[in-house]
Amino acid sequence: MFNSSSLNEFLLLGFADKWELQLLHFSLFLGIYLAALLGNSLIITAVACDHRLHTPMYFFLLNLSLLDLSSISVTVPKSMANSLWDTRAISYLGCAAQVFLFVFSLGGEYSLLTVMAYDRFVAICRPLHYGTIMGSRACVKMAAAAWASGFLNALLHTANTFSIPLCQGNAVEQFFCEIPQLFKLSCSDSYFREVGVLVVSACLGFGCFVFIVLSYVQIFTAVLRIPSEQGRHKAFSVCLPHLAVVSLCVSTSFFAYLKPPSLSSPALDLVVAVLYAVVPPAVNPLIYSMRNKELKEALRKLIQLVLVQQQ
Repeated sequence: MFNSSSLNEFLLLGFADKWELQLLHFSLFLGIYLAALLGNSLIITAVACDHRLHTPMYFFLLNLSLLDLSSISVTVPKSMANSLWDTRAISYLGCAAQVFLFVFSLGGEYSLLTVMAYDRFVAICRPLHYGTIMGSRACVKMAAAAWASGFLNALLHTANTFSIPLCQGNAVEQFFCEIPQLFKLSCSDSYFREVGVLVVSACLGFGCFVFIVLSYVQIFTAVLRIPSEQGRHKAFSVCLPHLAVVSLCVSTSFFAYLKPPSLSSPALDLVVAVLYAVVPPAVNPLIYSMRNKELKEALRKLIQLVLVQQQ
């Protein structure tokens, strides 16, 4: 039996053995990371600096961009550094920090997407009461609740995961410290305790998912009743980006954590991990800015201001 009390590091999954392929992996992840960094930073700066974007919808979008930056910064830089320096090691505390910060970011983001669905529901289905329901204090409390739920969820999973004794070595078959892969290193009798925590989290996540679905059923019912085609188009342009982000987040993360063991394989696990941990933070800014005229205008002015200052 592997002695987990003396464990001081884990070995992460290496993408390739050849230096050329490691350099390719570094370059691809660097491009994705820079795209996520640039896109989310532009949204945060635009929302913070443009007074026209000081509304609940953009306030929640700013928080979402912060969580996206947090989630991708937890996993990708370490993987890039390992490829560049031809190593697989991550310290025990570093692994615990990765688990905590990643689950915190992912849980907070999912809670925030639920809050954003409620914001869209109130804006479209209760427009006369929107200013009262979605006041500044209410928005701050909702955002704080989303961050707090992510923190508590991360604290629960991290404490429970790293209290389980390890019997199967220290090689994690993933490019970051992912909880399902850490389960594979644990003793069988301890595994079921963590499964119970996962079931609780899955039930809470499913509750949020049901709330989002019911909100959008009512939203689309209300939108289809709008007599003006321009009004329907404006409502859909606001809702569809959020729905696309929810679909991407939910489908990839649910498949990663709830797929049956018979479907598990190293290659599939790696692809799914990249899809839910790396791609969404880079794609979300593009999705939100693509059909949003106000945000595109604010970003255009921000870029122009930066270019003028550099000249």
